Amino acid sequence: MTSHQVQFLFLDFGLIMLLARGLGALAGRLGQPPVVGEILAGVLMGPTLFGASATDHLVPADVRPLLGALANIGVAVFMFVVGLELEHRFLRGRVRITLGAALGSTLVPFALGIPLAFFLLRNHPAQQHAAFVVFIGLSVSVTAFPVLARILVGRGMSRLAIGGLALATAAVVDVFAWSALAGVQAVVAGADDYWQVLLLIPFMLLLLAVRPLLRRFLVHGGSGTLTATGMAVVMVGVFLSGVATELMGLHYIFGAFLFGALMPREGTQALREEIHERTGEITSLLLPVYFVVAGLKVDLRGLGLEGLTELAAILFVAVVGKFGGTYLGARSQGLPAESSGTLAALMNTRGLTELVVLGVGLELGLLDGRLYSMMVVMALVTTAMTGPMLNLIRARSSRRGLAVVPEPGGAAGADPAGEGVDTAGRDARAAG
Repeated sequence: MTSHQVQFLFLDFGLIMLLARGLGALAGRLGQPPVVGEILAGVLMGPTLFGASATDHLVPADVRPLLGALANIGVAVFMFVVGLELEHRFLRGRVRITLGAALGSTLVPFALGIPLAFFLLRNHPAQQHAAFVVFIGLSVSVTAFPVLARILVGRGMSRLAIGGLALATAAVVDVFAWSALAGVQAVVAGADDYWQVLLLIPFMLLLLAVRPLLRRFLVHGGSGTLTATGMAVVMVGVFLSGVATELMGLHYIFGAFLFGALMPREGTQALREEIHERTGEITSLLLPVYFVVAGLKVDLRGLGLEGLTELAAILFVAVVGKFGGTYLGARSQGLPAESSGTLAALMNTRGLTELVVLGVGLELGLLDGRLYSMMVVMALVTTAMTGPMLNLIRARSSRRGLAVVPEPGGAAGADPAGEGVDTAGRDARAAG
């Protein structure tokens, strides 16, 4: 590294921390999850506001790969946390409703995304039309599990049955999303590389085989605390799993996610909570870098009437598909209308998970710069509208004498789903 690179790397990293913390705190004061402000910080550092020349001077081209490396580490740890947060207990007593809501939350926006993809193909040609269509359908079907967990805790909903149901539904949708994204990447990689994807099966079996050994190592001594060596072993597992899936022709995020999902559960709750806390410290530093790296690619200048029309179509499909699909799926399984509306509003949250998916699409060449920029706006808008939608549902329910959505930071009240309480509070600790 040259002295010039070191200077700007330190300068940009400090500026990123300042902007992300400042706008994240401002978003919190406005009743929004901090991730909204952090994503906005990335967009503000991009060329949209001050132009490409100012951005190039602020973040020189030879420094961007260095920031990108830090961002990749942050995303890998984030995906590990997403996998680690998946819990079978979320499904207890609510399998039928969860599957109904998850199917609606996935299939309806995905189906609406297909005609949207053909509409977008007119101005954003792609070499592989089938992969593009599937990717657009997938991108409007995503829910941000960690951001959702933080919203639930902030509103005092994490211990309500509707909170547990939302987390269970989001977990199922996440598994579908990452599996579908892996399939899209395999198709784009080319027919010669298809066989490498089959290595994913023995890799997962290997993770399951070492799971008891990992548990024995982590709980060795019975202290109940995570040692520095134990944390190092976990991080090594995250990064080696990322290497393994990259060698298979898949993205490193899948390896990190799988390692988190297959971490030992039995008798390791305290250790996993400590892992959450420590990885949260890492992601709080490095994820804002990812937001800025993503924001540098967002350029909303010169969209014009045609671009605004496309953006409106994207927002319409994303919001109506996700909200309507989740609502219909939940109602079909007997969930009350107010609770179904609450669940639908929560599932419309996209946040960082959407940015990760869009980043993969950009790397694969499925998205051009303009379409990527519009999809980032969709992720920002749908995440920001979750709070107001919940407030609207709460106000409507209050007028009808019901208690479905607590005030932000309020105590858990009625149990709208009638399925007992859930203990999901800890899952928001590492949320973006």
